[in-house]
Amino acid sequence: MQIGIDQLAFYTPKTYLDLVDLAHARHQEPDKYRIGIGQSQQAVIPVTQDAVTLAANAAVKIVNATNRDQIAMVLFGTESGIDNSKSAAVYLQRLLHLPGNIRTIELKQACYGATAGVQFAHDYVRLHPDKQVLVIGADIARYGLNTPGEVTQGGGAVAMTISAEPRLLNLDNETAFKSEDIMDFWRPLYRTEALVDGRFSENVYIDFFKAVWQNYQQQTDRTIADFTAFAFHLPFTKMGLKALRAILPEANEMQQKQLMANFEASRVYNRQVGNLYTGSLYLSLRSLFDNAALKPGQRIGLFSYGSGAEGEFFSGTISDQFDAQASRQWFTDFFDGRQQLTMAQYEQVFSQKLPDHDVLLDLSHDDARFVLSGIKHDQRQYVDRGH
Repeated sequence: MQIGIDQLAFYTPKTYLDLVDLAHARHQEPDKYRIGIGQSQQAVIPVTQDAVTLAANAAVKIVNATNRDQIAMVLFGTESGIDNSKSAAVYLQRLLHLPGNIRTIELKQACYGATAGVQFAHDYVRLHPDKQVLVIGADIARYGLNTPGEVTQGGGAVAMTISAEPRLLNLDNETAFKSEDIMDFWRPLYRTEALVDGRFSENVYIDFFKAVWQNYQQQTDRTIADFTAFAFHLPFTKMGLKALRAILPEANEMQQKQLMANFEASRVYNRQVGNLYTGSLYLSLRSLFDNAALKPGQRIGLFSYGSGAEGEFFSGTISDQFDAQASRQWFTDFFDGRQQLTMAQYEQVFSQKLPDHDVLLDLSHDDARFVLSGIKHDQRQYVDRGH
């Protein structure tokens, strides 16, 4: 019995910032961002969207009458949670009209949370093959205006269903992981913007990747020759390129060209969206599915990394039912319909914050189905415009 990713959808608002404009405003050369960082644009998230609404807008594309009653768990990976007690997943249960006999759990370990959800879901479905698990990675990446991390902001959500006999990726059973208490990135409870030691974090990322890749090979006796492509957690796309280059010498010249071409396919979407934190790896995987010439049976390697730090390398084979046409068309239409913000508009949107008291928000500039309409009695008010 095969178990893996059956569906994989994405959502982010249509508003974005072109990083050439950001470079000029911050007195930097545009190629420092476009080539040195590997980013072209970043999503700008309005105050009417949070981790819950981003997740709902992604998940509604893959949860419907055909599978709603099969979903037994919602595992919500995020480091942009909205409550210190209540899970973001339970809000999502209500918005998606999921059944009551269901587990709704929020998972946190920096950008690794969604991968934890995928692994927990894999084990659950193995025991309950008639059920599905909805896994979410939803975040808003914030470092602050005119900070070194500003170029690696962004946000959005991925939503996945994990099931038996999946239509996208059959997950292998073998996986390699590593944890270590490291202060490369953190966000204290009193801060809305993250703290990061950028150069140190890059080094830890690559060190963790090499460690779990080596451990995976020892477990499986597989080599780089067994892989058609690798998908990476991409806080910025140059990070994944550095990691791939660390192992490319293990491949012959022909395969090196193939792996590099597929890496370029895997970062098409991330270059235009920016950092998703928990969702970044899976947007990269979606981009790989949609933009590379993949075939059923080919093996894909996936590297997940969450600062602080947790890393995992796992793999899967392309399903016989694989079809990326609908997703490819959705992204084409989405990118064609985006709204570019000026620097002044971007800074205004970024600076808007929810107050710590009751408020009613202006929804006229947000066309999403699920929106945050305000706060009443210290409770966030969500609206579903589809009903």
